Amino acid sequence: MAIKRYIADADNTITNAYKSNLVTTGSLSNMGESDVVETFSIFAQANSSSSELSRILTKFPVSDIVSDRTAGNIPKSGSVNFILKLSNAEHTETTPTKYTLTVQPVSQSWEEGYGLDMEEYSDVGASNWVSASTGTSWSSLGGDYLTSSNYNAYFKNGYEDLEVDITGLVEEWVSGTIDNYGVGIHLTASEESTSRSYYTKKFFARGSEFYYKRPHIEARWDSAITDDRNNFIRSSSLLPASDNLNTLYLYNKFKGKFVDIPSVGTGSIYISIYSGSTAPVGSRVPLQDGAYVVTGGHVSTGVYSASVAVSSSYKTIFDVWHDDAASITEFFTGSAIAPTIYNASSDDSASTYIINITNLKKAYARNEQVQFRLYARPKDWQPSIYTVAQNEIENTVMDKMYYRLYRSSDSYEVVSYGTGSTNHTKLSYDNKGNYFNFDMSLLQKDYEYTLKFLIEEYGEYTEQKEEFKFRVE
Repeated sequence: MAIKRYIADADNTITNAYKSNLVTTGSLSNMGESDVVETFSIFAQANSSSSELSRILTKFPVSDIVSDRTAGNIPKSGSVNFILKLSNAEHTETTPTKYTLTVQPVSQSWEEGYGLDMEEYSDVGASNWVSASTGTSWSSLGGDYLTSSNYNAYFKNGYEDLEVDITGLVEEWVSGTIDNYGVGIHLTASEESTSRSYYTKKFFARGSEFYYKRPHIEARWDSAITDDRNNFIRSSSLLPASDNLNTLYLYNKFKGKFVDIPSVGTGSIYISIYSGSTAPVGSRVPLQDGAYVVTGGHVSTGVYSASVAVSSSYKTIFDVWHDDAASITEFFTGSAIAPTIYNASSDDSASTYIINITNLKKAYARNEQVQFRLYARPKDWQPSIYTVAQNEIENTVMDKMYYRLYRSSDSYEVVSYGTGSTNHTKLSYDNKGNYFNFDMSLLQKDYEYTLKFLIEEYGEYTEQKEEFKFRVE
């Protein structure tokens, strides 16, 4: 699973806007229990120079991120991105266009409060324009914010969702470099001070009835394991050096649980390649740069990988994993590998495939961690008589395949294709084919969901026609 979400555990709107009498302001009002939050700038409503502002405060359970990292549920710093997401809330008031919202770390503890009234500002107390909490004032009206770790989001049409990569800030919270008091979200200083109105931008708050539209931080990372054991390419002058490398994996699993090799831990492991027909015999096969041993590394608990290039014309080779580059104390010998030869082609079009999820169930529980296994073959595949007789159909491995997931009833997209820099929905593959892991706790229960897949070949993206549906209970 390469996605985890952390829902806001506090949010509020604070404002100095005038009440309907245009005499008194709502600067002492609290709106911590409202199902929406809003930011706006209204100029010259009460008089020719009046400026009414509204800002959003929201805070997230960073302690849960720390716990998940300690437990190995999310990667270490530098291997994961944290995206702040707020969903647009449609309303009947004027929505601004062509403006920028700034996201700033709050520098003081604040109290969410229980206010609901966003019209007459009749609820007072807790955090508001004047106070961070009951009896404690902000140093500056409108909240206290750090001037570093600021992020901006531009809104062209006005009704877009807010989506900002705040990885640097979250890592500072996690490390304790700065205290986690959440963030403030509002128009930029120049937009707040200009002699014009930017009206109101509303987002759904954490108390919203819409499950997926609550403010959250989304952790994204590339968790794809690309094990080339059944997709091993012999080195070719037609390919760049990086494409001649084949990545192999060692999985150290005991009683259903992955464990690190004690003498290796999270350090280096070594791999050599031997030729042979049934078992590794004879001399080691020369690898890239003429070396006979390649250094591998720790991927995750109990999982190690190494990348090798083999130019020799052996029909069958074996990978041997060991603890030292010289003495070769063997840990593991992999199954037979049959290298294939890469050939150029005169056809530059992407292939068409038929896919299926071989282990799909009709329903899952929210506490399940599910591994979906895929079968794929070319659409125009014609089996030989031998293949049919053996009842074996070759499973085609996709180097670059992605998934998306949406709610079947209204096509609301819960997880989009992660084809960007993080590749957070990229499928893994091993000697059995493509697969991916999914945490069902990400989904709201009592709904049906649909999975779709995207294949990338030759720089082209092709969405598959097949749809796979399941229910969460």
